[in-house]
Amino acid sequence: MKTVRYLLITALVMIGIIWLNTQKEPQDKFAQRDYADILSSKVLRAVTEYNSISYHVDGDTIKGFDYEILQTFAHEKGMKLEITPEMSFEKRLKGVCEGRYDLLATGTTITTTSKDSLLFTRPILLNKQVLIQRKPKEENDSSYIKGQLELAHKTLYVTKNSPALLRIHNLIEEIADTIYIREVELYGTEQLISMVAAGDIDYAVCDEYIARAFAQNYTNLDINTDIGFTQFYAWGIGKHAPILRDSLNSWLQDYQKSNSYKKLYKKYF
Repeated sequence: MKTVRYLLITALVMIGIIWLNTQKEPQDKFAQRDYADILSSKVLRAVTEYNSISYHVDGDTIKGFDYEILQTFAHEKGMKLEITPEMSFEKRLKGVCEGRYDLLATGTTITTTSKDSLLFTRPILLNKQVLIQRKPKEENDSSYIKGQLELAHKTLYVTKNSPALLRIHNLIEEIADTIYIREVELYGTEQLISMVAAGDIDYAVCDEYIARAFAQNYTNLDINTDIGFTQFYAWGIGKHAPILRDSLNSWLQDYQKSNSYKKLYKKYF
């Protein structure tokens, strides 16, 4: 069955999220905190996306590029890291702004719009949005997109409230034609990639680093058409916590020069 693979992936993601959430004690009350409050509590609360790059379960081990960096920071500062996986970008953003989480620890595009809601750390990654599509079946396959102008009248699938939406809307203006957008709430980025591979949808848009890490499992996928230009990706922090942002930036400036960081980067990218 064509949908079996991405349904299985969805099930594994949900099992992982449920398992991770059972490892934490429930918290009912939250308040906006800055660095002094966080240090005093000895608990750093973060939210991230569950995917093969940021944060995931591998057997009985938690892994992820963003997770491992933040775990190192928390350990060096004498804090326990409490991290929550959340597939919805809207819920991640709301949780950080209202104080449920201290930071959004997954690569988020730094744009003028996102700066209205969040403070950002120094860049964690350089990244861009790419088109996920199937490789052409024949030389003149009309469904295969070679350039951005060919996106006119095509339907692109993205996760609900994805930062990619801003880039797609700008692209609509640039090509002066219609591009149809379908926002998907139930599935994450990796599930959309699986849906393209299975033939259930034709096109999706996602971050290049997730596409390259996950699409290698599917020999029929092409991720070589850029949707946007290279941008800075960083962690997001609530406007109420400028000292937390400054403290993270100071630590990251040194950590990103270390051999430990270079080994971690090579491990995931």
